[in-house]
Amino acid sequence: MKNLLNEIETALKSLDYPQRPEGLYEPIEYILSAGGKRIRPTLALLAYSLYRDDFQRAMPAALALEIYHNHTLLHDDLMDNADVRHGMPTVHRRWNANTAVLSGDTMLIMAFRKAMQTDCDRKEELLQVFAQTMQEVCEGQQYDVNFESRNDVSVDEYLEMIRLKTSVLLACALKMGALAADAPAADAQQLYRFGELIGLAFQLQDDYLDCYGDPAVFGKSIGGDILCGKKTFLLTTALQRATPQQHAQLLAAINGTNLDNGAKIKRVLELYEDLNIPQLCHERIETLYSEAETVLSQLPLPAERKQPLYDFARRMLKREK
Repeated sequence: MKNLLNEIETALKSLDYPQRPEGLYEPIEYILSAGGKRIRPTLALLAYSLYRDDFQRAMPAALALEIYHNHTLLHDDLMDNADVRHGMPTVHRRWNANTAVLSGDTMLIMAFRKAMQTDCDRKEELLQVFAQTMQEVCEGQQYDVNFESRNDVSVDEYLEMIRLKTSVLLACALKMGALAADAPAADAQQLYRFGELIGLAFQLQDDYLDCYGDPAVFGKSIGGDILCGKKTFLLTTALQRATPQQHAQLLAAINGTNLDNGAKIKRVLELYEDLNIPQLCHERIETLYSEAETVLSQLPLPAERKQPLYDFARRMLKREK
């Protein structure tokens, strides 16, 4: 696994950036060199490695996924007016909003061109799933924007939003890796479903950690989602389960201006505890992870071949076994 990550980092550092026009490619190199977990390219190479040992052949697809993922982060940071990413100033802060838009758009094109360099017999199918995923991620982002002004977002609506915004790219990574390796169509689809499920579990875990994680481990302050009124699994579940009185109290705490930040977070977490939200979130994560393991176990390959993918999924969800 470490070898795969090293190979991905080496390949990213080897990308050739044009020097002109000035100001277009420097932010792209900046964001791609800022680090990150490299989850999506690793998933693509692990899926490829289920069927073949020459994983370098799938590296263009893996790089395409990482470039595209960082394109979405660059634009997300601009939309959210975020100041920091990976401990560094965001592109629109270090440069400006126009640069963030134009460099981000260029990354999208770079990602697709890199995917086109994948040497495989099913390139058209690979490109189709990549393009479909790009469109679905935009749909998920728009749902997220739409939800900002709504207090009636259901849990099912929320889960569909994060499936589109987060999960489908993990699923796409696995399917692209399988297609590059010329895996059976049924296997590729099964790996796609595995990616959807671990993606949902991953996002719900992120929702949970934003409220209950250790800031030193989580990498950011606790309660950020509460302060910006972000629709999460915890909030949508709480609003759906609350009594009329609790519902009013929750909205008052989320939307009110009479509490300072610390008091607002404290009040919302108290209501979450009253409604058993932390336990419900844990249970849904466990259910999703269990379903994902079942899907992967049914893939008709030797267990030892699948073990690296099992191990990586467990590490993603911070599991010890």
